[in-house]
Amino acid sequence: MNKGKVLAAMSGGVDSSVTAQLLAEQGYECIGCTMRLYDSADALCSDKTCCSLDDVEDARSVARRLQIPYHVFNFTDAFREQIIGKFARCYAAGVTPNPCIDCNRYMKFAKLLERARVLGCQYMATGHYARIEQTDQGYVLKKGLDASKDQSYVLYMLTQEQLAHTLLPLGGLTKQKVREIAEKHGFINARKRDSQDICFVPDGDYAKVVEHHLGRSFSPGNFVDTRGRVLGQHRGIIHYTIGQRRGLGLCLPQTHYVCAVRASANEVVLGPAEELFSKDTKIEECHWISGKTPPEPVRCKVKVRYRAREQWATVVPVSDNTATVCFDEPQRAITPGQAAVFYDGDTVLGGGVIVA
Repeated sequence: MNKGKVLAAMSGGVDSSVTAQLLAEQGYECIGCTMRLYDSADALCSDKTCCSLDDVEDARSVARRLQIPYHVFNFTDAFREQIIGKFARCYAAGVTPNPCIDCNRYMKFAKLLERARVLGCQYMATGHYARIEQTDQGYVLKKGLDASKDQSYVLYMLTQEQLAHTLLPLGGLTKQKVREIAEKHGFINARKRDSQDICFVPDGDYAKVVEHHLGRSFSPGNFVDTRGRVLGQHRGIIHYTIGQRRGLGLCLPQTHYVCAVRASANEVVLGPAEELFSKDTKIEECHWISGKTPPEPVRCKVKVRYRAREQWATVVPVSDNTATVCFDEPQRAITPGQAAVFYDGDTVLGGGVIVA
């Protein structure tokens, strides 16, 4: 029985390959695709990134094995401006962005979903470890059952319309099970390692990519303490982010951490560990999965970075796209540019971008 037509995003990795396999088994008419997001003029690639030419060939091999159509879509211009460009501009402004969230927002669940509609597909599918459920009130986004692989954090911005047309077949599986499925079907990438870096950042050298994209270097400036006293010279603000203690190049009587990056003054503020903790933060670009801003403050747990633990807080909506998050206990290194994501148990309520 044909359940409908679905465009499966295939990065060349094992997760997206098994996604396509499961969709075919479940009775969907599956079309595979890979997004070409950058070329040598945009990124300085390494073998640990995704979306390389080798990845395209791996995805094509799996599609051939599944006997499904396969396409490569060129989104390099949009990715250069909306993802790499934003990444570089944020670092230049002293902000630490999360390009994976932006890629999901602007590429996978915007441009790719548009392409799915052009191809006559009712659905788009990805290999994210998260779940979508339909209720009487609409669609809800939930964590993946494998806590070690849960990727709901990077999907908090999905709308009701996007959730209605998205399939996430891996949400109820473990990574081990996914690899077993890939090996059973003889996929070339069954034991392929997961990509570790941001796809367009080689070996974690963010500063190199920022300077490459913006076409300029960043001048040294002052390290200052929280009282404004000069402690030494930094190499340029793009080399630092909140909470960092390594690579400062200073010899101080006690350990210091980056507490703030002041782009306008070309200063990096350092302080002891206790200066990193705060209870309140402001959120912009706030999005609620339900599509409705709550009329009252919301008690929930909040995660302020991908690998952080959720912590109890009260989220106070200020407007339809802004909010204040008040944590029960002080949190370490809340970083502007990162996402704060709101959870009610396994359910994602929404989230937004930390601004202060």
